[in-house]
Amino acid sequence: MKKIIAFSGSNSSTSINQQLVKFMASQLKEVEVEVLDLRDFEAPVFGTDLEAEIGSPESMKALFEKMSSADGFIVSTPEHNGYMPAVFKNTIDWLSRMGRKVFNEKPVVFTSASPGGRGGASALGQMLGVMPHQGAKIVGSHSVGSFFDNFKDGSLIDGEDKEAIKKILSELEATV
Repeated sequence: MKKIIAFSGSNSSTSINQQLVKFMASQLKEVEVEVLDLRDFEAPVFGTDLEAEIGSPESMKALFEKMSSADGFIVSTPEHNGYMPAVFKNTIDWLSRMGRKVFNEKPVVFTSASPGGRGGASALGQMLGVMPHQGAKIVGSHSVGSFFDNFKDGSLIDGEDKEAIKKILSELEATV
């Protein structure tokens, strides 16, 4: 069975993007899905001097191995002041130093969610622009705005967001 790794680019214990990732994972029936939490893969802020001194942190090696076993990915990120969160960028920086592109030319669905109406669209736009350079074969993307109005009891409410997510997940399953 094909395997999808799903995670949010957040280190918040109450992350709405992690909630969205869990919902999306629950919608996939034809693949195995492993939902990760970046809080389980902490790492110091990347720097070449630190890398020369300590090498790659064990946490990043473990994440790299998990990602190497995947056939595709779901990634959802919050937006912090118009950017991807530092924890997500830092994770990508460490993983990118381990000998190949982070997403290894595999299919990826990127999403974002926020309490605001734009749904983290700026951070999502950044991911769509830069992650192909990290080997992401983007098969779909979507921003979920006004999250607390559109997500209830662990699920997106019926409507445009739920339909859009269903469509991109179908594309992901068909692609892996």
